[in-house]
Amino acid sequence: MRRLLSPRLDRWYYGWVLLGAVSITEVVSWGILYYAFTVFIAPMQADLGWSREVLTGGYSLALLCSGLAAVPVGWWLDRHGPRAIMTAGSCLGSLLLVAWSQVSTPGSFYLIMAGIGVVMAAVLYDPAFAVIAVWFRRHRGRALTILTFFGAWASFLFIPLSAYLVASLGWRSALLALASLLAVLTIPLHALVLRRSPQDLGLRPDGEPNDRTEPELSATADIHVSLRAALQDMDFWWLTIAFAISTFATVALTVHLIPYLVEQGISATYAATIAGLFGLMSLAGRVILGPLGDRYPRQVVTAILMGMQLVGVLILILVPSMLGAIVYIILFGAGSGTLTMMRAALLAERYGSAQYGSINGALSLGLTIARTLAPISATLVAGQLGGYRSLLWMIVVLCGVGGAAVLRFTTQSAAASGEAAKSSAS
Repeated sequence: MRRLLSPRLDRWYYGWVLLGAVSITEVVSWGILYYAFTVFIAPMQADLGWSREVLTGGYSLALLCSGLAAVPVGWWLDRHGPRAIMTAGSCLGSLLLVAWSQVSTPGSFYLIMAGIGVVMAAVLYDPAFAVIAVWFRRHRGRALTILTFFGAWASFLFIPLSAYLVASLGWRSALLALASLLAVLTIPLHALVLRRSPQDLGLRPDGEPNDRTEPELSATADIHVSLRAALQDMDFWWLTIAFAISTFATVALTVHLIPYLVEQGISATYAATIAGLFGLMSLAGRVILGPLGDRYPRQVVTAILMGMQLVGVLILILVPSMLGAIVYIILFGAGSGTLTMMRAALLAERYGSAQYGSINGALSLGLTIARTLAPISATLVAGQLGGYRSLLWMIVVLCGVGGAAVLRFTTQSAAASGEAAKSSAS
């Protein structure tokens, strides 16, 4: 088996093999650990008699723990690579799903959800982005497009599959089936395929020969910004603010879109159908708009994507109809989906790969705060300021601030270069 999986350096670049492996495991991990939860709310509520607030509170706890774990996970990735932590995450995730299938008290459920949150930090996009940051430079945009293209299929595949399993087997047996799928489809790939860096195999990023010294490759290779230097760089905080705003807007609208559309006279069935198109538009955005980051300044493309979110919400306000809702979901969904890959690329291009995991973990903590606060704070804003239209106008303003923050990141690029030089000299 080891001989079959050993990299043939004279025939292909092993980074593409790694990318294929993590693309598969991201579909499965996102689908089972993140998206499938929504399918289990109703059957667990009916069987156990727990309130919806108790159940969704467990999910919120998982998201919070995922954000808190992102920093130590990033530290581990920078020092030891992805193989051990992603393999351990898959093993632990499978065991926790088995434990979930046996819960009978809210306390045990919350404990399991906290563990699943830690597993999310170890196996979802952040460690996969770290793999790409280390193994690719010139082809980083293409690699991110491929990875997030696969990831976008997770909800399409695993929400219907989970629903079918629950209907056929019951929710407890469905969790056991999903645990088996997670174990079989992710543990072997993480354990047998992942490697720490191309240098461990005698390669350079993108598979370039060791004697290649093009200026663009050398310049990229010289970027080694430490976590401490990144946190002292004001532009890191502009970027964090921008993506935290985008995350807040996405989560708030995910929660409140259907009630708003119903309030505008659109039937619940049509409203749910429109909301369900978000994943499809996200997928389309990554394929169509994602490559633009390799052709034009990535910061500018990112600001335009946030502008698409702004325009989409503006249309949702000004055209309260089925047509307006469809245009909104096209613009907002495509923008949101593509921003995921832009964030990973911007961080890697700005701060390099040496401590990418730690820096990305610090940024992810900020996004987790926004993701955790969005549902309840959006509800409070809508209730205190006169309904959903007030909330939507607030999101329009926030999206404008996010786009401006990204452009601020662009104009301050010299500061990061100075920090990089200090870090290299120390």
